[in-house]
Amino acid sequence: MTDITIRPLELADHEDWRRLWTAYLDFYNTVLPEHIYKLAWKRLFTEGEFEPKGLIALVDGKAVGLTHYLYHRSGWSEANNCYLQDLFADPEARGKGVGAALIEAVKQEAGKLGVTNVYWMTHETNATARKLYDRVARRTGFIEYDLL
Repeated sequence: MTDITIRPLELADHEDWRRLWTAYLDFYNTVLPEHIYKLAWKRLFTEGEFEPKGLIALVDGKAVGLTHYLYHRSGWSEANNCYLQDLFADPEARGKGVGAALIEAVKQEAGKLGVTNVYWMTHETNATARKLYDRVARRTGFIEYDLL
């Protein structure tokens, strides 16, 4: 069993965060302008109920994974919902529990606020991630639409 440490992002993690988030975006063939990187990093450290949060996964002191998540209101409950927006593990760290540990850590953080609805989405072709998600969560059957 790999010893995985999950902790909140710190300002000193910027280089590792950028490397991991860029790899995540590359996976989805997405390129973002520099000002969005700067804005995302700033928001991760901005106080506020609905500002995004970030966690980083370390194995032997090396950053190997990250997640971003945020809370939002719902018309269906008093408690907020938690949207797990980005989840990434370095390819060499996959299959070692990093993704599951990051998901569990988000669940624990949400639970501290009384939030029980933690959800996310992935692309239908992301078979590797879906194997994990099918193991740790239930598939809701909802289909996403967006307006371009």
